[in-house]
Amino acid sequence: MNSQANPATDCGTDAKRLAHYFETLSPQSVAEVARYYAADARFKDPFNDVTGVAAIQHIFSHMFDALERPHFVVTTQVVQGQQCFMTWEFRFGFKNFRQGEPQVILGATQLIFSASGLVTLHRDYWDAAEELYEKLPLVGGLMRWLKRRANR
Repeated sequence: MNSQANPATDCGTDAKRLAHYFETLSPQSVAEVARYYAADARFKDPFNDVTGVAAIQHIFSHMFDALERPHFVVTTQVVQGQQCFMTWEFRFGFKNFRQGEPQVILGATQLIFSASGLVTLHRDYWDAAEELYEKLPLVGGLMRWLKRRANR
């Protein structure tokens, strides 16, 4: 992977623009994914591994369908060459239980930009067991029990 900055684009500016998009993402702005992602971009997180703008749009749209008031707060950005690493807080509420109780998932994203400033790889890193499963009924109790057993 080439770690040298491409003179055709400023990845620092691209990363800031993308961070603003994430922080202001709405059901309406999901349609703008193609302004930020290459047609053949790959998106991978603990639940998805997809390629293409339509598939990425679907993931973002599903987030708004499944959760109450989902939004991101980007806390750190580090840019080196064509790569960017962001840390973030994902804030939301569950629709079906713990209604009204704010939830937060802490995570990080690796981004690789093309020479034209579009994302070609978006890879999210977060601990699904700790950040999500432990908060769910039934599964949460099991996950907390397993964690206690592993830490003995």
